[in-house]
Amino acid sequence: MQRLPVAIEEAWDFFSNPQNLPLITPPRLGFAMTNTVPEVIHPGVIITYTIRPMPGFKVRWVTEITHVEAPRRFIDEQRFGPYRFWHHQHHFRPVQGGVEVEDLVHYGLPFGPLGGLAHGLMVRRQLQEIFSFRSQALVARFGEYAAATV
Repeated sequence: MQRLPVAIEEAWDFFSNPQNLPLITPPRLGFAMTNTVPEVIHPGVIITYTIRPMPGFKVRWVTEITHVEAPRRFIDEQRFGPYRFWHHQHHFRPVQGGVEVEDLVHYGLPFGPLGGLAHGLMVRRQLQEIFSFRSQALVARFGEYAAATV
């Protein structure tokens, strides 16, 4: 969860535009969209891209926007990609002096016990790094949230 010093509408405008994904994805992942996407999401939008989770290994990923309740939340789900299952909820709540942004990610890895081993060795850490980068990128873009005092 992260708080940003902007109105919920401004946060929504940024997050609901898939063209902003490269701005909040670590460059080392080599994130590249491979299809044309609208400037505003709606249910049924398909986003295709490639990432490099490790050097020399490129993965194709396809996600679909399945639910949109502007400006409160949207959900993307993997249709094809590195996970057995990927369900990512993006929530936005107005708070005093800004907006609270929360991501709820549920996922499963393929390959049974080998997937579990990969999770412990690298996947969990990579996801933490991705969301840490994203948090820093959002502060750089929108500024530091400072709770209003009464």
